[in-house]
Amino acid sequence: MLARSLADCKEILAGDKTVLRELLHPARNKAAIGYSLAHAKLAKGTASLPHRLKTSEVYYFLSGQGRMHVDGESAAVAPGQALYVPPGAVQHLENTGPEELVFLCIVDPAWRLEDEEVL
Repeated sequence: MLARSLADCKEILAGDKTVLRELLHPARNKAAIGYSLAHAKLAKGTASLPHRLKTSEVYYFLSGQGRMHVDGESAAVAPGQALYVPPGAVQHLENTGPEELVFLCIVDPAWRLEDEEVL
C-alpha cells in the first residue's frame, strides 16, 4: 500500500501558474499506475495560463467557483464536477469566485514536462 498526505507534498508553482502538490506519479512513487494525480489551487481573481498537453487530463473540483476554457468552449465549474480535457486541447482555468478554487488533476498518461506547452 502507498499512502500520501497532502501535507507531505511540496507545493510548487506550475508553468501555467497553478499552485500544485503532486500526490502520485509513477516516476516518483512506487506505484504501478500510468497516470499522475495532483492537488491544485488558484487564488481568487487569478487564472492559469493557456496551455496544452499531449495527454488527456481530468479535473475534479473540490471547492470554489470557476470557468474552464477548452479549445474555444467555456463552462462554469463548481464542487462535485468533473471535466475532461482531450489531448492537444488548448486550456485554461479562471477562478471567478470569492474564495480559492481547489481541484484535483489526473493526467493520463502521467504528466511529463516535455508533454506540456505553455502558450
